Amino acid sequence: MALPLAEILPTSISPYLILMLAGFAVGTLGHLYRSKVVVATGIIMIFMATLLLPLALIATEEEPEASPQILPPGTR
Repeated sequence: MALPLAEILPTSISPYLILMLAGFAVGTLGHLYRSKVVVATGIIMIFMATLLLPLALIATEEEPEASPQILPPGTR
């Protein structure tokens, strides 16, 4: 039986920050060694950490966050 994606993905920010920083490190090493594959891997890691994984986490939530109460202009 497969687990839903939301149960697999972490809900704290730490793993995403670590993945993003690791992506920058991998990309930097790729530039130092002049390896296009390693640079591309670093870019993919950064892209996944900043967009794809958090977006997947939001999209697979069972109960989305309640939207804030929208007030008419001038009623605050």
